[in-house]
Amino acid sequence: MNNSSKAIPAANLTRRQFNRLIGGSALAAPLIGSRAFGQDAATFKIGYIGPQSGPLGIFGAADSYLIDTIRANLAGGIDVNGSKMMVEIITADTQSDPVRASQITRDMINSAAPDLILTHSAPETVNPVSDACEAGATPCLSTVAPWEAFYFGRGGKPEAQSFKWTFHYSFGSQNFLNLYNGQWSLLETNKKVGALVPSDADGNAIRAGLLPALAAAGWDVVDPGPYENMTQDFSTHINAFKAAGVEIVVCFPFPPDFPVFWRQAAQQGLAQQLKIMQMAKAGLFAAEMEGLGDLGQSLCTGVYWHPAFPFASAAAGLSSADLAAGYEAATGAQWAQALGASASLFDAALALAVQAGSPKDKEAMAAALPKLKADTAVGTVDFGNGPMHNCAVSGLAGGQWNKASDGPFQFQLDLVSNADFPGLPLTSALKPLAFG
Repeated sequence: MNNSSKAIPAANLTRRQFNRLIGGSALAAPLIGSRAFGQDAATFKIGYIGPQSGPLGIFGAADSYLIDTIRANLAGGIDVNGSKMMVEIITADTQSDPVRASQITRDMINSAAPDLILTHSAPETVNPVSDACEAGATPCLSTVAPWEAFYFGRGGKPEAQSFKWTFHYSFGSQNFLNLYNGQWSLLETNKKVGALVPSDADGNAIRAGLLPALAAAGWDVVDPGPYENMTQDFSTHINAFKAAGVEIVVCFPFPPDFPVFWRQAAQQGLAQQLKIMQMAKAGLFAAEMEGLGDLGQSLCTGVYWHPAFPFASAAAGLSSADLAAGYEAATGAQWAQALGASASLFDAALALAVQAGSPKDKEAMAAALPKLKADTAVGTVDFGNGPMHNCAVSGLAGGQWNKASDGPFQFQLDLVSNADFPGLPLTSALKPLAFG
């Protein structure tokens, strides 16, 4: 995600160019790269595993800046139970490959012996990393993937704590339902909603939980069935949505899949009949909108972090606004939601170390995780008040991409609804799609 992305004409941005775009800005690192501030027994070792290249690499585009910022802020160490501990951060790139995610997690556990592993983005990363940590008896915290995909996608049972070592906080079906009910009701529509849902862990969770909830809330859901990630042809879904007369489409694709769908929707006349195009998983990053050009105008997405959020990152030592401003000043690239979400993982990690009292004791860390309560860049994370064992909930605001009125960037992400954050100021009214 960098200024060079603007040199690629929107109409010519292929999936290969998209992957090169997001991979080129990712954190350049070997399988495991580390920088330590102290190498004795009083060092808190944090492993950080995520996609820094490949189809999900855009989620890691801000990692280099974030890790450098946190390392600098924590250079003097942290206070734990009356003693000073230094902090070491170890990083690894999954390359967006679930098999590799599992392998590098096992490698990290065996070679670097981290006290805690952090991971983020989609279930294709979070689940295999978490499974490897569970098998390797290593505490793990994760975020951004819907909590149902993390918990039920890994075989979790509602009636008991299914995992000892792996814990996750994020939005879930209820947050999406709150968001969509609140945001879609701001415009007059026929309440017909086309669902573009893939055949993957995210899609399975959405189809099992969210789509029935939307129908129960009065939305007429049109679901033509799952599609395979990285498909080249969305004509079946587009034709079904056109025939049903939907005025809203909600989708959950890999980031490089959405431009394929949306350009075909515009070419085949679907975009012209819609009033709302709602994205999740894709549509979170300004680089995606820049790649779409005029087709990026007025697209909607959930917002799990924004510079306007009234929260701060203790790990980075910055408010949300300053975290975003620092990133833009240092890189020349536009802030991204993943920046705040990933910072929140380190906020939770520091709180866990203090609350456990002995970060080098993995049993103590595992015992503290179900009771963890932490103030983070995305708000308060409280595992004692979660929807399921091993899970806590963070909220979603409603966002809409609009052409920027000034400044160096083409698009701005406006806050247009705030069901989960009722005190959050909105920056724009929701606008309907308008294609001629």
